[in-house]
Amino acid sequence: MQMRVRKLVGTVALIALVTVWALLAMALAQATVATAHPWMQAVYYILAGMGWVLPAMPLISWMARPDRE
Repeated sequence: MQMRVRKLVGTVALIALVTVWALLAMALAQATVATAHPWMQAVYYILAGMGWVLPAMPLISWMARPDRE
C-alpha cells in the first residue's frame, strides 16, 4: 500500500477513533464521575483526554512507514 493511501486510511481511522473515544468517555463520565469530587473529575478528564494517544500510536507509526519497493 502506498504511503498516500495509508495516510488517508489512517486519518479517517484517527478521526473515528477520537470521535468514538470522546463519546465513550463522555458517557462514562455522566454515568460515574458526574457526582464525584472535583479533583476526581479532573483526574478522570485528564486521563480520558490523553488516553486516546495510546491506541493511536501504532496507527500513526503504520501511517509513517516508508513504501516498500
